[in-house]
Amino acid sequence: MSFLYLVLAALSAGILVGKYTGFQFGNSYEVMLYALIFIIGVDLGKSRGLKEIKELGKIALILPLATVVGSLLGGLLASFLLNVPVKWALAISAGFGWYSLTGPLLAQYSPVYGVVGFLANLTREILTILFYPVAIRRIPKELAVSMGGATTMDSTLPVIVKFGGSEITVIAFVHGFILTAIAPFLIPLILQL
Repeated sequence: MSFLYLVLAALSAGILVGKYTGFQFGNSYEVMLYALIFIIGVDLGKSRGLKEIKELGKIALILPLATVVGSLLGGLLASFLLNVPVKWALAISAGFGWYSLTGPLLAQYSPVYGVVGFLANLTREILTILFYPVAIRRIPKELAVSMGGATTMDSTLPVIVKFGGSEITVIAFVHGFILTAIAPFLIPLILQL
């Protein structure tokens, strides 16, 4: 639980710095993200790495498919519960946590749903960072990767590796990579329905 407090404290500090100092970080967050991915890659290379890919092949391919189905079913359920048109709910859920893609894509069709898509997918990423460590106490750590969606290959990967162990790195990265490849095609396809 102390990790949860650290994450919330860091988030709060970032909000305060951004609001009251006007300090601009520019693209430095991207550099840090690439550095984290590089470090995880080095760690993966030192571990069993490529051998794990063969051993985990089935789950690494089935898990993204299950995430797509589960996300779209969640969007369908949200559509009925929140009285949102099915097309928009499915398009929002097809972002799989990739808020920087989903928001702008949806905003081309509707500014309101663009904001909703951005916030819903940002929330998915934040909830993954906060609750992955808790979720793996109740469900297998491999299956819990699905909660991160497309973010499991970049922004949520460090949290998943820290709490799930280095053996989960390949599954998380492949999972995020596949969903990242699917989202840019699936969202416009749904919006054309």
